[in-house]
Amino acid sequence: MRQLVIAERVCLIGHILAKAFGLVGILLVIPNAEIIMNLGGVGQTAMQTSMADGGVVDIILGTIAVSIYAYRVLGWRTWLMFMLPSVSISVGSELLGTSTGFPFGDYSYLSGLGYKIAGLVPFTIPLSWFYVGLSSYLIARLGLGVAAKPSLVRHISAIALGALLFTCWDFALEPAMSQTSLPFWYWEHPGAFFGTPYQNYAGWFGTSALFMSVAALLWRNTPIKLERSHLNVPIIVYLSNFTFAAGLSLGSGFFIPVSLGLVLGVIPAVALWLRSSPTTANLSVAPAATEVSVASIKVAVK
Repeated sequence: MRQLVIAERVCLIGHILAKAFGLVGILLVIPNAEIIMNLGGVGQTAMQTSMADGGVVDIILGTIAVSIYAYRVLGWRTWLMFMLPSVSISVGSELLGTSTGFPFGDYSYLSGLGYKIAGLVPFTIPLSWFYVGLSSYLIARLGLGVAAKPSLVRHISAIALGALLFTCWDFALEPAMSQTSLPFWYWEHPGAFFGTPYQNYAGWFGTSALFMSVAALLWRNTPIKLERSHLNVPIIVYLSNFTFAAGLSLGSGFFIPVSLGLVLGVIPAVALWLRSSPTTANLSVAPAATEVSVASIKVAVK
């Protein structure tokens, strides 16, 4: 178990460092590429490697970190009961979107995020839906005390709030990834909300709510003990990914989308994290005869 904790922390730190490296690269290095090119072969190689593989490495590290976390804290069955629906539903939604324009709008992916499934969707995209989606859902679920006082209203509220937190990440992400000096996708017909169609956000909310609902149904007889410390990894993942997106968007002057994501996403996420019970709480949707004990996990935040 200790080896898993170490691997999880290494990948999580690597994920955050990759975000920081990418942020600096896009905001400072690319606009001043001639400085790097003048450094000779080493500088050119570093820049080319960063541009070609930086985003892929970042997402893969985040996926591994959250997967190890979920395996340790939730158990392998519960981890897979979220990962499989989130990846399969999101890749299906993305393939449909890039092919037909539904549910997000007419868009296409550029290079920079790895091999494209069916030549349309980078394989890293559904992975990011998984690890940010799980983080958002766990924050909402434990923060609302679904396990402590289970009810249909609380379950639906957790799904809706989790999907909202996830969508708020895209408020900061969208302008950064489609309109900065290094875009990763583009819109055939830019929308009214700072270049993004309003339909896109409805698609994000609907897709994430769908796979969270499927996971909630699959989890209904899975009792797991959690406490506030178990939300440290999800809140770090959520905040670091939002910070990266916000930094890129703010660097390009997109203040309103970032502010909206901050008010509707970051502030509620932190409030839910603080509101979650510091004592052990049951995550199960329905009472079960057995319980699975999970050791407390402490993540150092510098």
